[in-house]
Amino acid sequence: MKVKYSIVIPAYNSEHTIGNLTHKLSEVFIKESYEIIIINDNSKDNTIEVCKELVKQNPHVVFLNLSRNFGQHNAIIAGFNYAKGEYIITMDDDLQNPPEEIFKLVHKIEEGYDVVYAKYPSKKHSYARNLGSKINDIMAKLMIKKPEDIYFTSFRIIRKYVVDEIIKYKGPYCYIDGLILRVTTNLSSVEVTHLERKVGKSNYNFIKLIKLWMNGFTSFSVLPLRVATFSGFIMSFIGFISIIVFIIQKFTNHVKMGWTSLMVCVIFFSGIQLISVGLLGEYMGRTFLSINNTPQYIVKEAICNKDDNE
Repeated sequence: MKVKYSIVIPAYNSEHTIGNLTHKLSEVFIKESYEIIIINDNSKDNTIEVCKELVKQNPHVVFLNLSRNFGQHNAIIAGFNYAKGEYIITMDDDLQNPPEEIFKLVHKIEEGYDVVYAKYPSKKHSYARNLGSKINDIMAKLMIKKPEDIYFTSFRIIRKYVVDEIIKYKGPYCYIDGLILRVTTNLSSVEVTHLERKVGKSNYNFIKLIKLWMNGFTSFSVLPLRVATFSGFIMSFIGFISIIVFIIQKFTNHVKMGWTSLMVCVIFFSGIQLISVGLLGEYMGRTFLSINNTPQYIVKEAICNKDDNE
């Protein structure tokens, strides 16, 4: 049977939520051809055991167990490689996205869009996560030319051809939204409900969101290098003008050249140099890891109902 909907769910320490989420999805899609792909990203609780039991109970569930923690976006890529549906839906494992809201995304994408994101009138995340998300949104506009009216969220629906293009990317640093924008700009969004988290706490914090930002924009944009180059030219120009000013002051004796002015210049320009070298090193390091075929993910085991998923 041809699968119409693939729901891809990265799971981390979700033993108390993944079962309930799967049951609700099965109720919502009871009249549809669908599959639920759960990717365990090296959880530290009993998520593996819970997911294996779900596979036994529900022939629509596919379970992928990764060998170590690769991160949410890499786990989603793993799920994409197993997805068979005409439409692929990604969502979190924490029940903050009600499964019944999925069809709002479905109806919107059927208008002809390639990707539709959920838009939250009110986000029920912590202040730190919301701040990190806001920074991510600003940087996405600047560096990967995100459309102004789109807000990136993990609750999205994507056409199969877009996913087929995304999985051609073999680099170790995955950023789903950056990969989407490499394929298409035919995007839209639709307002959906975002619920309070009832069980556990978010695995994302401000620091992890900043790391995600670094992954995305050093892998999909050279703008930071261009900024560093432009800053170098500006600082060189300022330095040249400063030299002329200091020489004039030296001969006119208006200002005594001293330790303070020297140290300010050294510290300031050294900081600019270190930032530039750090950015260059970041790019070189990622290039090195890509050349050495650092894996996006490693599936330790894949479990499904053989009859239903042949």
